[in-house]
Amino acid sequence: MKEFNPEKKEELTYGECLGPAMEIIESKDAEQYFIKYVAWIQRALDKEPRNDSITASDIAKCNLGYYAGYYSNEVRERVERLFNCSHPVFGSIKNGIPTAKEAFELGKKF
Repeated sequence: MKEFNPEKKEELTYGECLGPAMEIIESKDAEQYFIKYVAWIQRALDKEPRNDSITASDIAKCNLGYYAGYYSNEVRERVERLFNCSHPVFGSIKNGIPTAKEAFELGKKF
């Protein structure tokens, strides 16, 4: 089972937060990881509240979906399914995989 932040660090890189999640293959493992990741984000939000309605869960899903975009389509699909997330620019992999040109154009718009 992949544990979120096993060293209990106060500050983590995106790789330390999200890299282990890319290896998760079981829903129970994803669930416990997500809960701990959201709690970690919430602690940061408690220290520095946002001026919008975006929640720690929203941020976690956005980060997971974005980070999964750097991996294979297989990993991206699994992460989107396990964490109920999608890529914030490309959308869900269920809607198709953008070509390099489409990805570039979407990136420009974003």
